Amino acid sequence: MTRRWRARLVRAAAVATVTAATVSGCSAGAGLSGPGGPDTLTVALTAKPDNLDFTRTAGAAIPQALLDNVYEGLVRLDDTGSIVPLLASSWTVSADRTVYDFTLRENATFSNGAPFTSDDVKFSIERVKSDWTANSPAAMAVVDRVETPASNLARVVLHRPSNEWLFAMTGPVGAVFTPSGVGQLATTAVGTGPFTVARWNPGSELQLSANPRYWGQAPAMKNVRLRYFSDATAQANALRSGGVDVIFGLGAPQLLGQFATDPQFRVTQGTTNGEVTLSMNGAVAPFDDIRVRRAVMYAVDRKAVRDTAYAGYGELVGSMVPPTDPWFEDLTGVYPFDPERARALLAEAGNPHPAVRFDVPNLPYATAAAQVVSSQLQQVGFAVRTNPVEFPAVWLDSVFTRHDYQMSVIQHSEPHDIATFGNPKFYWGYDNPTVTRLLAEADTADEAGYVAAMREVARTVTDDAAADWLFLFPLLVVADADLSGLPRNATSLAMDLSRVRRG
Repeated sequence: MTRRWRARLVRAAAVATVTAATVSGCSAGAGLSGPGGPDTLTVALTAKPDNLDFTRTAGAAIPQALLDNVYEGLVRLDDTGSIVPLLASSWTVSADRTVYDFTLRENATFSNGAPFTSDDVKFSIERVKSDWTANSPAAMAVVDRVETPASNLARVVLHRPSNEWLFAMTGPVGAVFTPSGVGQLATTAVGTGPFTVARWNPGSELQLSANPRYWGQAPAMKNVRLRYFSDATAQANALRSGGVDVIFGLGAPQLLGQFATDPQFRVTQGTTNGEVTLSMNGAVAPFDDIRVRRAVMYAVDRKAVRDTAYAGYGELVGSMVPPTDPWFEDLTGVYPFDPERARALLAEAGNPHPAVRFDVPNLPYATAAAQVVSSQLQQVGFAVRTNPVEFPAVWLDSVFTRHDYQMSVIQHSEPHDIATFGNPKFYWGYDNPTVTRLLAEADTADEAGYVAAMREVARTVTDDAAADWLFLFPLLVVADADLSGLPRNATSLAMDLSRVRRG
């Protein structure tokens, strides 16, 4: 037992002594979680899964927990954003860029004992096209057919060249399932990954265990506990008391100071794809008027929002494009903070005091950002009524699915998610045929044409004030100092914990 682990036990024991009377009446699974041993990792997170089925439930919470941990794809994104092999040991692409031949791992099996073969690849891709309703199933529309020349060879034939298809395969739609494991996806996850789901307490904790059938290197941590907190202060207290080992994405960076100078902990700041986006429903009043949307853009001081809501952490980007994308261009100067210009635009629209309902999910960063945004909008004439909304269940239903909202704010963490502005049915309520055409041209173009067209998409969407991008979410990780192997960046939706170890 390491000295660090002994100290952690002492901290946890002290907290348990103080709180024993408080938790003695709690039901099973609802009380404080104590340390589980040196080979148990406990991670504090914010956005909790509503269920375990990312094929029919949108959002980042389920893929964050399960992708690369329980489910695997043929390929994945590494910490730098590069596409690397996973269930495919290698692949080749035809000269016309329409045929992909994947050589598969021959020793992989699913956690229910079913062998992994090319038939599972075919089943999984075809199932995306027929059964999925969430997490961008349209990415598979470009697939013409999947062939299985051998058990260890899967051939995917596209209708046309696509720059986005292989990239999409690193995300949820690329996850490989077995036909015998999809009967109860909302509660039972069957994958080829290094972990299995051992227990799930909806709303509070998801427990993973090392998969004894795993084809690759066994994870150092035999057990992983993902604990969900709606309050960042509770996260910090849990880390200090020994109730968790790491906060993955601290929701209140003003709390970092207490850990940065303490040698018991390590603080890292990485980058993400997570644009904190102020959405304006362009399909309903008052935001069906571009002048009102542009008024919002001029009324909001994004630096002040970032500095207040996230203590100055995170980048200002001015578009739905993070700097890690090759078509990034700094568009923060398109709409400088200009309250007078905002008032003039509202007057020009004949609506100097637009009434807006602001649906705000109960996530710490969203609540903090919304307070600043609401105040700034009111100063130029908007009549803002803030409406707190439970996340994920209520927000996903009312805002994301039914589009029953005027304005909201959420972090969009999906890679290359600027493509959503090409979908008129997406919850933005944005319909610009030029953007849809440019996205299609970009997907089939050569590398230079791809970058040029995507840059034009970003410029057009920003000029149309289709949304306001408040800041790019940083990845702030606070962990016990003896932990290594934690992801530094969030280049994909996955949070790979298989490489984490102590010492």
